[in-house]
Amino acid sequence: MDIKKKNKNQVINIMILVAVTGIVLYFSLKDNYQMILHEIFTLNIWWLLCGIFLVLGCYYLRSISLYHLIRKFHKQYSMKKAFKLTLTTQFLNGVTPFSTGGQPFQIYILKKDGIRLGDGANIIMQNFIVYQIALVLLGIIAITYNFIFHVFQESGLLRDLTTIGFLINTLVTVGLFVIAFAKKFNQFIIKKLVSLLYKLHIVKNKETTMDKMSDSIENFHDGAKLLMSDQKSFVYNIFLNFLSLICLYLVPLTIAYSMGVFDSFTGIESIVSSAYVMLIGAFVPIPGGTGGLEYSYMAFYGNFLKGSILNASMIMWRFLTYYLGMIIGAITLNLKERKK
Repeated sequence: MDIKKKNKNQVINIMILVAVTGIVLYFSLKDNYQMILHEIFTLNIWWLLCGIFLVLGCYYLRSISLYHLIRKFHKQYSMKKAFKLTLTTQFLNGVTPFSTGGQPFQIYILKKDGIRLGDGANIIMQNFIVYQIALVLLGIIAITYNFIFHVFQESGLLRDLTTIGFLINTLVTVGLFVIAFAKKFNQFIIKKLVSLLYKLHIVKNKETTMDKMSDSIENFHDGAKLLMSDQKSFVYNIFLNFLSLICLYLVPLTIAYSMGVFDSFTGIESIVSSAYVMLIGAFVPIPGGTGGLEYSYMAFYGNFLKGSILNASMIMWRFLTYYLGMIIGAITLNLKERKK
């Protein structure tokens, strides 16, 4: 994809994001905007800072995991670079559907830092695997906890959306392992897929395309073997991503506290509810899952918060967990470009 087309796509994604955000804000504020704004402008700044600290802590823990994986290929790579790369990625993930924009950028930056494209792809693939496993594990814990303690009742659309989201995340994780370790099966699928695309005149050069896809799968396989060869490192990186998600899932609690609500829900209920919210947001095809995440937040946290406090907390939660990361990422990216 050329630069002009890539920039055009990003502009379109940002326009969609702005439009959907505007619609969400309209419906969030239209019934009682004065009370909602009052809740936002009178919140306790110290609890808000705790929320910001949790968000930054999430990014930092993810950057430690990324740093740990990069060091297998580049011993001189610094933690500072890994943290900056993680922050910058928040912007590119934020403006692309399903957060797909950050990974190619990470590979590109690693290449500029002296890491071969193949190794860079391995690093990002490994990072995605450990993150995805942590996400699914927290989803399983949340679903099990809710099944035992009935934090909230799932019914109708919410139950269906949660089930679909959990299945998608689980299938993605299983798919990663199939691609990584089932070499013969992958070769069979590649052969059939390329043959079909060739017959449909989507692929022009059958052999070249097959060779490229086979090389990519082989590279993916090598990366997975390297990741699994050091089980201690594998578990450690899953744990870091697990902790990073817990930090993010506790943000609604600090927002509730900042609004003077201290007894509506506990830390574990915040983690469980946020895990459910993220399961639904996993398959919303709009940058940042905008629309779907707000809806699911209102639905699940509506079990604990009511009225203007619920709306205000949703707006602040969305700002801290999504827009703040995009702002920081954009600033980091801009500073990086200026240094060049």
